[in-house]
Order: sequence, then C-alpha cells, then structure tokens
Amino acid sequence: MEFFITAIMLGLCLSAMSLGIFITMKIFNIPDITTDGSYTCGAVITAILLTHHYPVYFIIPATMLCGAACGALTGIIHTKLKIDALLAGILVMTALYSINLTLLGRSNVPLLNVDSVFTSFHLFKNELINNLITGIIFISIISSAISYLLQTDFGIAMRAVGNSAGMTRALGINNNKIKIIGLALANSLTALSGYLVAQYQNFTDINMGIGIVITGLGSVLIADALINWLGVRKILLQLILVISGSIIFQLVLAFTLSIGVDPNLLKLITALFVLLIVSIPRLKKEK
Repeated sequence: MEFFITAIMLGLCLSAMSLGIFITMKIFNIPDITTDGSYTCGAVITAILLTHHYPVYFIIPATMLCGAACGALTGIIHTKLKIDALLAGILVMTALYSINLTLLGRSNVPLLNVDSVFTSFHLFKNELINNLITGIIFISIISSAISYLLQTDFGIAMRAVGNSAGMTRALGINNNKIKIIGLALANSLTALSGYLVAQYQNFTDINMGIGIVITGLGSVLIADALINWLGVRKILLQLILVISGSIIFQLVLAFTLSIGVDPNLLKLITALFVLLIVSIPRLKKEK
C-alpha cells in the first residue's frame, strides 16, 4: 500500500509540470521540449539553495523565476527569430544541460540532512501521510492560482491566441508577447515540479529531467481523454483532471513495477503507454 501512496505523492509533485504542459500544449498548441531542461533547472536551484541553508519558501520564487527565464528564452527564439517552437525548445534544453551541470558542480547532490518543504509541516505522525497532505495543499494552491489567472482578461487572451492567432492579431493583441509570457509561466510550473521532486526524493541528479516531458505529455493526454469523455468545460475542473492524470500515470507505472517488470524497462513502458493513449482515440475516429 505504501508503494502506491508513494506513486500518488510523486504524481502530485509532477502535476505542476503537467499543468505547465497543459498550458503549452492545449492552450498554445506548442510542443515545448524546454520542459526537460527547466525541470532539472528547478531541481538544481533547489539543491544549491537548500545546501546553503536558505528557507524552503524563499526557494520557491527563485526556482520559478529560473524556470520562467528558460521558457521566456524559448519564446523569444521562437517569436523573434522565427524558429520553429520545437527546435527552439530543443536548443534551449540542450544549452540548459551544460548550464545546470555547471551550476550544480557535479552530477548528483544528496539532500538528506537539509530541511525541506515536506518536513516543515507535521500534521500527522505518519511521515508518508504527512508528505501526501503537504503535497495536496501545495498543488491545490497552485491549481487555484492558475485557474484564477486563466479566467482573467489576460488568461482569456492567452486562450484566444491559442485558438485563433489571426483573430487576436486583428483585435490588436500582441501574440508574440502572449506566447513568451505563456511559455515562461509553463516552465516556471515545470521548475516548481523539479523543486518538489528534488526534496521528495532527497537528491538532485543532472539527468533527472531526461525524458520527463513524456511523463507530462502522458498525464495531459489522460486528462484530455477524461475532459472529452466527461464534457468538462470549467477551467478549474480541467486542471483537477490534469492533476488526476498525473497521479493515474504514476499509479500505472507503480502497478507495472509491482507485478515484477524489470525497472530497466520503465522508460520503454512509459513510451509505450503514452503511444497507447495517443493512438486509441485516433483509431476510434478512423473507425
């Protein structure tokens, strides 16, 4: 049972990244590969500041600002230099690997003897349950803030740019500026996931972000299937389903490991699972 609670906890930590991918993929229709780099960047900044004994709540804006800078750089390359969004994300992601390694100083930093966001609250004696409640509170605040933002005038402008860039341009909206801000917001959430996961697993590794975009993509696709099936239109409910998709994704992987599948095959299973999620709706449409 504890194994699956751990999977739920990891799903909660990664759900901030899933919310970021939801913004880039479902609102702007941009496949943003910057995620791999900004996720690691968030974890790296967290490790550096925690080992220098900075307060955990001071680290939150620092990680989000670094993630936002990564996303904004991708947005600037895409909009100002007219480079394809996918290629822009790959370029920034590649550059971030070297930057993250330089900042971290080595490939792996343990975080065993430092205070974390999960040790700041002691609501329950059971550490696992305490971590779970802390994660739920944290993600609830984030999802509520994003829901509020997406229902403001600026949030509506973001959604309009994704739906019809030509119409918003005719209305005088600066599409490039909106895209840059949107990518910055999405990657700040991704860096926040790196912040949470680094503290939950008690270490930061330079390779922890490799392929993480597939995990976020799978979570968003699960959520998209649930949104279409249930006919959900309210933004807050959609965000809740994205969080649920992240948890479901991790539970599927946990179940796979629990039945004795070799952990070395986990990345392969992740890729196949995402392929399954993507292909089934399309095969149904063809029929």
